[in-house]
Amino acid sequence: MNSAQYNQGYHGQHEHVTFLSNQEKGKSKKRAGLVVGVILTLLVIAGVAGFLIWYFLGQRDATEDATLSKQRKSAKRVFSGQMELSGVQYLDTLEDPNSEDFEDMANTLEETLTGTLKTDPILSKFFKKAVISAFSEGVKAYYWAQFQIPAADLELLPEVSEERVMEALRSQLRIHGRQSLQQMKVTDVTVSFTDSRMARNPREKECFYRLEAESSVQSFESPGFPEKYPAHSRCQWQIRSPKGTAILVKFPFFHVEDDCSNDFVFIYDSLSPDDSQAITKKCGQRPPTNQLGVVSSSNILLINLISDSSLQRPGFKGEYSILPVTTAKACGGSFSNSSGTFSSPHFPNFYPPSTDCKWTISVPKGQKVRLTFTMFRMKEPGVDVRVCHKDYVEVMGVKYCGERSMLALTTTSNSMEVIFHSDESYTDKGFKAKYNAYDPNDPCPEKFACASGICIDKSLKCDGWNDCGDMSDERTCQCEKDQFACANGMCKPNYWVCDRANDCGDNSDELGCSCGEDEVKCGDGTCVPQNAVCDGKRDCADSSDEASCKESSGICTDFTFKCKDGSCVNKINAECDRERDCSDGSDEDGCSCGIRPYKHNRIVGGLDADIGEWPWQVSLHFQTHGHVCGASILSPTWLLSAAHCFQSADPKYLEAKNWQSYSGLRDRVKVWDEDVQRRSIKTIVPHPHYNTMTFDYDIALLELQEPLEYTNLISPVCLPAKSHVFPAGMPCWVTGFGKLREGGRLAGVLQKAEVKIINDTVCNIVTEGQVTSRMMCSGFLSGGVDACQGDSGGPLVCLSEGGKWFQSGIVSWGEGCARRNKPGVYTRVTKLREWISETSGV
Repeated sequence: MNSAQYNQGYHGQHEHVTFLSNQEKGKSKKRAGLVVGVILTLLVIAGVAGFLIWYFLGQRDATEDATLSKQRKSAKRVFSGQMELSGVQYLDTLEDPNSEDFEDMANTLEETLTGTLKTDPILSKFFKKAVISAFSEGVKAYYWAQFQIPAADLELLPEVSEERVMEALRSQLRIHGRQSLQQMKVTDVTVSFTDSRMARNPREKECFYRLEAESSVQSFESPGFPEKYPAHSRCQWQIRSPKGTAILVKFPFFHVEDDCSNDFVFIYDSLSPDDSQAITKKCGQRPPTNQLGVVSSSNILLINLISDSSLQRPGFKGEYSILPVTTAKACGGSFSNSSGTFSSPHFPNFYPPSTDCKWTISVPKGQKVRLTFTMFRMKEPGVDVRVCHKDYVEVMGVKYCGERSMLALTTTSNSMEVIFHSDESYTDKGFKAKYNAYDPNDPCPEKFACASGICIDKSLKCDGWNDCGDMSDERTCQCEKDQFACANGMCKPNYWVCDRANDCGDNSDELGCSCGEDEVKCGDGTCVPQNAVCDGKRDCADSSDEASCKESSGICTDFTFKCKDGSCVNKINAECDRERDCSDGSDEDGCSCGIRPYKHNRIVGGLDADIGEWPWQVSLHFQTHGHVCGASILSPTWLLSAAHCFQSADPKYLEAKNWQSYSGLRDRVKVWDEDVQRRSIKTIVPHPHYNTMTFDYDIALLELQEPLEYTNLISPVCLPAKSHVFPAGMPCWVTGFGKLREGGRLAGVLQKAEVKIINDTVCNIVTEGQVTSRMMCSGFLSGGVDACQGDSGGPLVCLSEGGKWFQSGIVSWGEGCARRNKPGVYTRVTKLREWISETSGV
């Protein structure tokens, strides 16, 4: 609005009267006419302007209101469930949605549902339709109802709820049923909120399939398999089996886009997509060793395939057959042997819903029972693993659920009961367990007995690491000379004192370690001025003063990520973190690496690598000697390995023609497997500064004669930028076909071991000053886990926050294998990143 001011007189003076002559009066009339004309003109202009302002602003507001109205989209709500019927005979023809019997009964029930739901004032306003999707023995009718809420009524969306639909059906269904159902009665009804994409009408026949399971294995496939399923797929399979049987479905091939919000397979222990009867929802890609397999609780099963993304995958191939229904009498049992194994029903397939089992274990008097779970996975959405109110294993009155990497239990007597329970919704792989009798006076012969029930090597007691899982191996310790005595009785390596980490658990290893008020502590414990942090200079020996900077100073240093346009980002590990930090987006270029296509389960104590778990691992064979060294895949034509694999007194080791590479290999004896790609080496490029005495610059690049073809088993690892930080204590994995122990034999199957990055200062101390800036330590100072002979050249990889696997190191050298205070030494990839790029272009 414009502001107006009314003046009583010019400059605040009072009005006054003046007498005029006739001539002046004439002039005055003319002036008055002009004034009146001007005023009228101004009034007309103001009126027109006001009209135009009103018109255009009004129209704009109306347009904006209309646009906002269009932006608010209407909402769809779908509810599904089942109705139990009485007073009607079940006919086999009801299983065919094209039969007259199905049509007649479905129409009758749909009319009843419609009339019932329209009695509610809110539901009737938005009701669209009700559909009967199936019948099963019992007699049960499966239905879904759809409601459409316009954009203008979205404030009423919360009113269209599962509770309101249930109340309407339960209170009114019998009344309307008497009018339309005649002899048929609805005795019970369920209601569940349902993803509208899974509401299918079988009479429309669009991507709908009916399958009959038999004792022989039959198969089915997703549309378009093995190429790719169509975009916006809405497919459904109803599977039935003879009365008194259950259905087993396995997926020998399963590859759906790894985004369970858009693309997924949803399986139900019902013929309705009712969440209360859901078995599992899966996406991604599964290796042959980790097949998805589910079992129903009765003779019906429903499978849905939903696809909304533009990244279609091959889909799946399924196999189905029948099994006896799992009952409490059919599972569980009694054991009286001194040792044995047992598992959840149908392991490693998903256990069926609504199942209870009990195992009783009895061993000779005077002995006790130790129960160890080698696999434990009973995860379910929305379940608090501290309560386990749905699926669980109960032992000695305690319930266990979720996913556990370590679970061992012991009794106080010579018997034990193990109870397994699954409710009607969501199942999982379950568990596999072994038990054994033991002498309570010597529970772990020649080993240390943890309070958790497991046995560990005596050398692991009081080594500073929680090997038992419950810290019982680190209590009441008599610390050795190279250890620090924590206030709580634990022992930790002296190297961990004042390292800015609460290793003791009570912070006693960090007391009295503070720097001055204007100082900060480096990762190695030294102090530097506060103003030295993020100044673009290396003040700490380990660069920790520059590694944690959040904001860019505009200066490019060794600690900043350099974009392709020359600008720098002072952010920890900016590359491939799914955030665009460089203005040109170059920090997210080339990030189709470090991905494991297959999904893998966690196995307790597992050392053998799973199929496709480390797809960048390469086995290098020299002449007819078989496996000699490892390597990693950087690109279709370049591999990364260690220089010492090729620098020998024998010049033949440096001749490329004497080497073969095998990618996609898991079992060393299966080098001719169709999934393994054999490639000859074209060029071997050791680093020109490699030192055979000190192992400094222990890195080599190998060029292949012909490029690799990427598959689910063969893909590249990510190379870190030179500014990438792998902090001390970070868990990483080393893989290889090397010897299983010092002086032992080579592994037949690819091995994996989790190790931790060791602080540079500690690394230098334990190696007696032999490490250079091109080296790093990883492993455990207590020993026990390490790379060994034959692992040389293989990768040390770490998982980034962005979900990518980066190669931090190359297996280089070490003193023996897994010795105490002798961790493995690796070539530090970040320090040689520029040489890799200059030599290979990767």
